[in-house]
Amino acid sequence: MEVPNRTHAVIRLQWLSVLWMAIEFAVAVVLGIKASSLALVAFGGDSAVELFSAAVVLHRFYAGEHAERNATRIAAILLYLLAAFVFLSSIASLFNGNLRAEPSYLGISFLIAAAVIMPWLGRRKRALAAITCSSALKADAAQSSICAYMSWIALGSLVVNAVFHLPWVDSAAALLLVPLILYEANEARKGQACC
Repeated sequence: MEVPNRTHAVIRLQWLSVLWMAIEFAVAVVLGIKASSLALVAFGGDSAVELFSAAVVLHRFYAGEHAERNATRIAAILLYLLAAFVFLSSIASLFNGNLRAEPSYLGISFLIAAAVIMPWLGRRKRALAAITCSSALKADAAQSSICAYMSWIALGSLVVNAVFHLPWVDSAAALLLVPLILYEANEARKGQACC
């Protein structure tokens, strides 16, 4: 009786993740385009990757433990794609002299919400991954944690841009995340059990 309750808790959490990631994706992209902010658009891109990852892990818990290996592989691939996305968008932003991001106070408010919600989701997923021994959920938790870091970096860059008018700060800071993302992707690829 305890295992179905654990599975039910994961399913509820993953549905919450899917809902939040869909909102995060739509709002970040719209606000990013409106303000010409690559930081917000990149954050929205990260949210799209995470939305897919949450859906894959959700499917794994509906399908059963036999789907764990494929879900873990897909989560690892998504982490590698996320690393490439962050790297390429940061480099493009740094070397694009025409990119003039405007201050986005709605973007700042939204990123404050993400900076609160994403760490909570990451911690909760990590705890449930340890209980259920799911490396796929552990990889998804890593993506939630990375999203939290990205929200803090994007938030800091939007604030710095609003105050000091230095739009390149977010791109430089986002590059620092790439090694962390690659580390988590390698861990997920190995599929190490988390119990």
